Amino acid sequence: MEYYICIDIGGTNIRAALFPKGEIKPLFQERITTQGENQTAEERLVELIRRIWPQKNNVLAIVAAAPGYIDTQRGVILKAVNIPNWEDLPLKKNLERIFNTQVFLGNDARLAALGEWRYGAARGHHDVLYLTISTGIGGGVIINDQLLMGSQGIATELGHVVIQTGGEVCSCGHRGHLEALASGKSIAEYVRTRIAAGESSNLIGDKTISAKEIFQAAKKGDQLAIDAFKRAGEFLGIGVSNYLHIFNPSCVVLGGGVVQSGDLLMKPFRASLEEHVLDKEYLKKLTITTAQLGDNAGLIGGLVLIDLMIE
Repeated sequence: MEYYICIDIGGTNIRAALFPKGEIKPLFQERITTQGENQTAEERLVELIRRIWPQKNNVLAIVAAAPGYIDTQRGVILKAVNIPNWEDLPLKKNLERIFNTQVFLGNDARLAALGEWRYGAARGHHDVLYLTISTGIGGGVIINDQLLMGSQGIATELGHVVIQTGGEVCSCGHRGHLEALASGKSIAEYVRTRIAAGESSNLIGDKTISAKEIFQAAKKGDQLAIDAFKRAGEFLGIGVSNYLHIFNPSCVVLGGGVVQSGDLLMKPFRASLEEHVLDKEYLKKLTITTAQLGDNAGLIGGLVLIDLMIE
């Protein structure tokens, strides 16, 4: 039997799964923390691959999904979000040297877009916009059944589009990006700021507060928590309206933990989208849905990338 190894690299954990060729259900997968005592993140990644490597050594390819900016042409991680010292890292070359098999790299959100397009919520669509809304915001775009990559593979950084000039500072250091206005982190930051300004709430606005806690408070009727999701949804609607004008997809897939808040986010999002879209024609044949593949979207998207690259 022949295999593929798919890896999902995050700032906290690295997951690796062994897939038989032609199947999307892994034989098994393992997870380790990204940072470890006396080991670099790359050393831990190599150790994890060795741990799941099949005895017969018949791995056709390895594909790795990572957060941040990746030059897919050269197989270099230009900068990985939340992984110290991962700048200009030639990960493809390093892994190919160690494991003597071909290696492919991709941005985690764009690989998740591929997974949802072929096996998830966007099946049957040829033009797809995918957004993952969690701590940050990432995305991918498929046009005419092809993943939009750009000249270096760093296109469609959808979370880093300016929505509000002079707005809040984004994780990247710039102001007014969609990520700074509609992500889980931005929802928490908004609540902290309003509580510090004296607004009434049952929440405690310290640095540990999370979007999940704010969601729970909103379900119990806390007005500040409700307003935080409403604000995020409105900005998300502005962002997606811009993307509709540029890409004209037939399907928008929303993934990530923040989307699990349901109508708290989605009702203001849809109202804002209808308000800001250039013409209702963009909405007539548009499917807006939530992601189906969950945490495995990036791993399964890695399989799709391998198929596309090997074809």
